[in-house]
Amino acid sequence: MSSKPLRVEKIGGTSMSRFPEIINNIILRDPEDVYNRIYVVSAYDGVTNELLEHKKTKVPGIYKKFKDHEAYKTAMTELKKKLCRLNEDYVGAGLNLEQANTFIDNRIDESVNLLKSLDTVISSGYVNRNELLLAARELLASLGEMHSAFNSANILQHRGYHSTFVDLSGWQDDRGLSIDNRIRDAFANIDPSRTICFATGYTKGVEGIMREFDRGYSEVTFSKIAVLLKASEAVIHKEFHLSSGDPKIIGEDKIHPVCNTNYDVADQLADVGMEAIHPKASKPLENNNIPIRVKNAFEPNHDGTLITKEYICIDSKVEIVTGSNSVVCLEVHETQMVGEVGFDLQIMQILYDHKVSYIAKMTNANSIGMIINESDCAPELIQDLENKFQSVNYFKSAIVCAIGSNIARPGILARAATALADDKINVLAVSQTSRQTNMQFIVEREDFNGAQRALHRSLCE
Repeated sequence: MSSKPLRVEKIGGTSMSRFPEIINNIILRDPEDVYNRIYVVSAYDGVTNELLEHKKTKVPGIYKKFKDHEAYKTAMTELKKKLCRLNEDYVGAGLNLEQANTFIDNRIDESVNLLKSLDTVISSGYVNRNELLLAARELLASLGEMHSAFNSANILQHRGYHSTFVDLSGWQDDRGLSIDNRIRDAFANIDPSRTICFATGYTKGVEGIMREFDRGYSEVTFSKIAVLLKASEAVIHKEFHLSSGDPKIIGEDKIHPVCNTNYDVADQLADVGMEAIHPKASKPLENNNIPIRVKNAFEPNHDGTLITKEYICIDSKVEIVTGSNSVVCLEVHETQMVGEVGFDLQIMQILYDHKVSYIAKMTNANSIGMIINESDCAPELIQDLENKFQSVNYFKSAIVCAIGSNIARPGILARAATALADDKINVLAVSQTSRQTNMQFIVEREDFNGAQRALHRSLCE
């Protein structure tokens, strides 16, 4: 094994769809330094959406057809044709089209046979339907990453480099391995200093990687590989910089990349849906003191954002303004609340029963307000709260956050509130802990963009 430090690098789906650029910008950027890299790849852009459901809009894919006993076999055949057409886009980069088409043909055909068997067993009524549906979901999810990882290794092989397809999907492997043990087993006889590794973002394990992480599974695989193989750095390649704000809202000319931050800030971002990395994937990296670097795959000369455990900005300042406009403000009012010990425990129990996590929480003598994702505000949740408490109100809103590793200075909250007031934006609620890493402002949904512009102008520019 080489003494050179090992890096584990994740490439997302949008970037994978521009793989010829990825080769030039990342993989072969320095032709003399191509090894000691393990690339964990997502499916090509949109493929997992077709297999499962659209990650953002929730438009259903093949999984729902299988679940509802609809024409999933036809959908799988159409997907196979689409992936073979997609393969043609990478022939110029070096892909052997015959090998790539044969690979995905075989995997999809065998997957259809497995789905048929699962469908038959589910229809018998003798088994736990949910467990088998989860198995089908895992099988479908794995196909996208098998496809992109195989193609990537194939392209580099035909360019004259030693490259290895690391299939963590457990394809036709009936051993009852945990996720960690499958990763250990797959890399046991691989020397990354002698081969360019492309690993599937999906990993098969007896615990089911989607049971807890669902669509965040590729980041979990990335994190586990980095920890188990003791990487010196974990790199995430995106199609944008981690910047001081959203360029679409604030303007490309006003934002700037964030060069350094810490894991606490990364968690604050994830809490409102702006994920640098899935929080459950970042914790093992943080605990093992492995830094994360977030890079723009299409600006390779920029060092990106380095996320470490110990970083605290020398100058007190807001690093990032962000938020979410798909939240609901849920408020419980109860005159018996004042002075009653543990009253909010009753609310938390109902949220726990419905598997709902809040983003922010504000209280006074007889009201408790919580910001939750709009998708979690189900009628059943509201009904259970109304059955228990005197008054329950909820309305669509937005949360806008000013985040930084060191924002503890007198007057910064007043400055933020003044910026919002100057732009005629009413603050419905505000939240900040004594740790002072995140000022959270609840505003009307129509003020979401304006509030970000006001805060960024006042605190970041």
